[in-house]
Amino acid sequence: MSVAFVVTIAIFLGLLLFLINDIRHPATVTKWDRSPLLMKRLRISLVVILLVVCGVVGWAFFIEPNRLVVRQETIDLDRWPTGLSGLKIAVLSDLHIGSAFIDERKLRTIVVRTNQLQPDLIVILGDYITGNGRTSHRVEPEVFAPLLKDLHAPFGVYSVLGNHDWWYNGLKVRRALEANGIKVLENQIDSIDVRGTRLWLVGLADLWTQPQAINETIAQVPQDAPLIALTHNPDIFPQVPQRVNLLLAGHTHGGQVRFPLIGSVVESSRYGERYELGHVVENGHDLFVTTGIGTSIVPVRFGVPPEIVLLVVKSRS
Repeated sequence: MSVAFVVTIAIFLGLLLFLINDIRHPATVTKWDRSPLLMKRLRISLVVILLVVCGVVGWAFFIEPNRLVVRQETIDLDRWPTGLSGLKIAVLSDLHIGSAFIDERKLRTIVVRTNQLQPDLIVILGDYITGNGRTSHRVEPEVFAPLLKDLHAPFGVYSVLGNHDWWYNGLKVRRALEANGIKVLENQIDSIDVRGTRLWLVGLADLWTQPQAINETIAQVPQDAPLIALTHNPDIFPQVPQRVNLLLAGHTHGGQVRFPLIGSVVESSRYGERYELGHVVENGHDLFVTTGIGTSIVPVRFGVPPEIVLLVVKSRS
């Protein structure tokens, strides 16, 4: 429990006690002087506002970033083979291991919770790394990769790398992951046999840090074959050919702070909120963006709790 959290709780409780005490003691009002009542109302209003602010700050900086929500979503796809209908994919992204609330113990919890979903396939969409800062410390790939080795799914665990991984050392991250059974696809393809149907996985490199080879990579997949593309940054979606049945991405953190009616405070996409989170369909083209697990720059989340997503992909036909 951090000092800042204790101080926040103390301020909140102090304000709450002050408010209760003020409400319980009526103001002395005379026929000629109603100013005590007005001052009382002003004090109560001010304390209520401070309580709300204190509550939001406490939730956003100390509670929500430490949560771990498991969310299931079903996506119905056109041109999806009936033999693949019901495929369960666990989607993880933006672990930012070493950031606030994401230590080795939390990583073990993430692994256990993911395995409990009994997915057919697990994908991790980049940004394992975080930098050294006031609320974070870098955890080396040789330390966290062996913990991810315990992820299990019948059709394997696949990954792409994110901008933070490449800003650090993408090749080092890749070597550590692959040494622990996680296959990394960087402008590469692979295929798996799912109950007698061949499914192709396409890993597309991070938009911010790596050369793009979207069409060239996808062209390696046989025509009309079902394929799911993995990438870190969803902003490549308009450039992805429609033959891709589904594109999975992370990176945005859902805006990290998202207020009702207002939306996100910070947008990490050049398209604004268009590809910020969830299932997006454009011109019969499907994208799913997870809000991820860790935090970046500021250790805060509000309205977008850390999530493990279980996608159930079904055929619409």
